[in-house]
Amino acid sequence: MLFAEAVMSLQATVFSTKLGWFGLVGEKNCVWRLVMGHRTAAEAWARLHRDFADETLVESDWYPALRKKLEEFAAGKRISFDKIRVRTEHRTPFHQQVILATRAIGFGETLSYGELAARAGSPNAARAVGTVMAKNDVPIIIPCHRVLASGGKIGGFSAPQGIDLKRRLLDLEANA
Repeated sequence: MLFAEAVMSLQATVFSTKLGWFGLVGEKNCVWRLVMGHRTAAEAWARLHRDFADETLVESDWYPALRKKLEEFAAGKRISFDKIRVRTEHRTPFHQQVILATRAIGFGETLSYGELAARAGSPNAARAVGTVMAKNDVPIIIPCHRVLASGGKIGGFSAPQGIDLKRRLLDLEANA
C-alpha cells in the first residue's frame, strides 16, 4: 500500500497597506511568512504560493489583530510586534540567537551587522548575521530593516521595492 505524503494546510491572507500589499501565512497565532511591498494583491498571492508550493494555503480572514497592527505600522504609528509568535524552530541555534537579538532592537533604533552580531553573542559573525537577515521570513515582525551596513549605509532588502522600501520603513519609524 502506498501512502501519500501529508500536505500541510496553512492559513493565508493578503491585505492592502500604505506600504503596498502584504501577505501573511501561518497557523493558529504563529506567523510563518510575511511578504510586503507588492503592487497588487495578485502579486502578493503569487509570492505566497511560490514560497509555499508544497503546502496548501487556505485563503481566510486569518489573524485580524496582526493585520490591523501591520496596517497601523504602515500608516506611521508606533507599533510593537514583541508578542507576535513567529516560526523559528526550523532555524539553527545561531539563527535563533540573531532573531532574538533583532527582535530586541527598539522602534526607530538601528544597529550595524557587527553590532547585532555582538548582541547575539557572536561578535565576529557580521557576515553570517547578514545572511540571517537575508533569510528573514517575517520582516517588520523581525525588524531586519533596522540593521544597516557599517557606517550607517543601507544595505540590501529582499522585499520587491528593495532598499527604497527599507528607507521608507526607517523614515516611517524616525517620524512616528
